[in-house]
Amino acid sequence: MDNRRYNGRAERRSRDISLARSSRASSRSGRERASARTQGASRGRPASAQGASSRSDYRRAGRGSAHGGYGRPARTGVGAAIDAAMPSVSGRAKVLLLAFAAIAAVFFLRLVFLQVLVADQYSAMAEESRTVSFETTPRRGTIYDRNGIVLATSVEATTIYANPVEVTDPAAEAAALASVLGGEAADYRDLLATPSTTFVYIKRQADVDKADAVRELGLDGIYFIADTRREYPNGAIGGQVIGYCNVDGEGITGLELQYNDILSGTPGVYVGERGEQGFPIPGGVKEEQPAVNGQDIMVSLDIKMQDTVEQALAEGVKDLETEEGSSIVMDAATGEIYAACSLPYMNPADMSSSEVGSESVKAITQAYEPGSTFKSVSALTILEQGTMGPEDTMFCPSSISADDYDVSDSHERDGATYSLREILNHSSNVGISLATEQADFKYFYNNIKRFHFTEPTGVDYPGEAGGNVLDFDQWAKITGYNVSFGQGIAVTPLQMVRFYAAIANDGTLVTPHFLISKPQSGEVAEWESEDVGVDKGALADMRSMLRSVVTDGTGAAADIEGFEVCGKTSTAEIASEEGGYKKEVYNIGFCGFIDQSSSNLVCFVGANEVYAMRQTTKIFNDIMENAVKQYNITSNVSN
Repeated sequence: MDNRRYNGRAERRSRDISLARSSRASSRSGRERASARTQGASRGRPASAQGASSRSDYRRAGRGSAHGGYGRPARTGVGAAIDAAMPSVSGRAKVLLLAFAAIAAVFFLRLVFLQVLVADQYSAMAEESRTVSFETTPRRGTIYDRNGIVLATSVEATTIYANPVEVTDPAAEAAALASVLGGEAADYRDLLATPSTTFVYIKRQADVDKADAVRELGLDGIYFIADTRREYPNGAIGGQVIGYCNVDGEGITGLELQYNDILSGTPGVYVGERGEQGFPIPGGVKEEQPAVNGQDIMVSLDIKMQDTVEQALAEGVKDLETEEGSSIVMDAATGEIYAACSLPYMNPADMSSSEVGSESVKAITQAYEPGSTFKSVSALTILEQGTMGPEDTMFCPSSISADDYDVSDSHERDGATYSLREILNHSSNVGISLATEQADFKYFYNNIKRFHFTEPTGVDYPGEAGGNVLDFDQWAKITGYNVSFGQGIAVTPLQMVRFYAAIANDGTLVTPHFLISKPQSGEVAEWESEDVGVDKGALADMRSMLRSVVTDGTGAAADIEGFEVCGKTSTAEIASEEGGYKKEVYNIGFCGFIDQSSSNLVCFVGANEVYAMRQTTKIFNDIMENAVKQYNITSNVSN
């Protein structure tokens, strides 16, 4: 009975195997033959043999036969590996597993790409989106005049900037900004919508109260930096000398440029991370280098005298019916410049109102033919050579000729005998030409070089011009004549001021300058001076003759009652671009000083493109009368 149950089980197993085979067989007859062989074998074999035979047939049926044409080809590669690892998993499940594995592989490779290959790049991008970096502006040094009055200073301001990445509504925020800061909303909108950046300036160096008003708006992506702004309390007064700075705090003209390295200090650096609301992230400052403030300077300018000079020049030039003029007031003993200006004036507090050509003192930066003020150089040469004294005379014809050129005085006259003093009083071109020729043009040329007329003075002001004259070996006779009365040579008004200062200061040439000291360090500026070795008797005679020009000659309007004003007028022809000289238009001037007084001030006043022969002596008088009152100048002449 047991044997029959066993054989029954074997038969059922054989039928199951046959059913499995039938699902993969390629023909019905093949399946029937396989079933018959299995059933036949099972009847005549022991149970153990039948089981072994059945398993063997199962394996063969699974593999199939090339000759029989039934079954599936054996798989290789990944498929074979999966079959070997999971023999009991169905084909559909295996396909799903393969798809899942492929997707997982893509995600894994992407993860490797992000975390390994481009991790640094993406990290940098993320950091950039929340990092702000900029230079912090140092406080620029203050400029003081000689009396401690502030000429230029830096005041608190706020720079407003935006991170366009964080701006949610550019149009609305632009309108809000325009309502507080002024300007067009469209301009702000363009800034707020700037692509590919995390930093744009909205308003640099804004007033603190306006910046606070913007802060109260609570706009997304708008931030603030404590800053400073340059201010000029005196407006246009002294503006050309002081100069101005751009928005970055860099000196552009004048003393702001000349002493930029001292005044500017050293910018700092700030690099830090900010959170979502723009607040600094604790520990997010990556670099912070504090700014080093600039140093203050004290200069020789006297802002009160500067105002006096500017007003007198502007009014005087207007009376002369022209538009351009210059003036300088300098201490003959020290070289300190008390005032300097040229029309038109410049207002560093409002550069938009300043005219082209107003940015510099042309009396320093532009050379010109000085005309008759240069006759003092010729006269000093004559006195030093001893060929004529102040009262020695010579005949001066109405005109003279040299090298096919004629020389005459500015006004028609007959031939006359003049002393050297009278030659200066009447400003005779003919007389000074003949007297200089008699003293020898070579000595005259040497004096031009001795007083450094062909070199810049060394003034601490940007753009100084130097003088120019032909080398002596190129001089013709007419060259000597022309240069003796200030034609054929170019100098600056500042060079003429220094020469007249040497006459007033017993032959010592000083270096004109503005800088006096650096108050914070206590450093006092030192400037060179040079004794050019002029004969003291010749200098005394020179001062006496310049006094006569004011009392008896062309400079009468310059005189100040109770003082000995010395000086020389000038009516210089203007070279024409077409060659020769312009007709009936002149550059006029006067350079002088108060002799034998408590003052060492030398003053030059010039006006350009003046029609007809007129003088600036009245302007000189206005300036120096004010100086007498302001500085309590007293005369040393005993009555």
